[in-house]
Amino acid sequence: MNDLVDQVISQWSAECPNQDFAAMTVVTRVFRLNAFAARNVNRSFRRYNLHQGEFDVLATLYRTGAPHAMNPQKLVDALLLTSGAMTNRLDRLEQAGLLVRNPNPDDRRGIIVTLTVEGLRVIKLVLKDYLKDLNELLDPLSPAERKQLAGLLKKLLIKHDQETPGGIGA
Repeated sequence: MNDLVDQVISQWSAECPNQDFAAMTVVTRVFRLNAFAARNVNRSFRRYNLHQGEFDVLATLYRTGAPHAMNPQKLVDALLLTSGAMTNRLDRLEQAGLLVRNPNPDDRRGIIVTLTVEGLRVIKLVLKDYLKDLNELLDPLSPAERKQLAGLLKKLLIKHDQETPGGIGA
């Protein structure tokens, strides 16, 4: 069975028969899969009046464990953001009642960002939908195929992570 990428590669091969399009077959499929994943998870985020970046903040606080709190600089570092972008996300999430900013007891000049009870409730609900969306995206693959794909993608990313410490924006 052919997909859209097969059709595109067929056209390229007809126009440029001496070119090797093997890399394009892989990367184009990764791009398309990313587009489908983003569409599906963004639909879930919208149900909770969130954007991807706001989910990332809530998820980072949640996965650190109780008391689900961090200073803003650690959040900036964890999410590879500018401090201005982080401030905007924190403002919006605080206005929504999903987190609070309190004085840092260890640093009078600093603050600590903490999930509220409502923030904890929301991130648990969103996470459930997020994981459901991701699993639906991977439905055609068996558990063994998912593990194999994850391993291959990890192999590719390790090389690039080593070349660009800190991520794409660094």
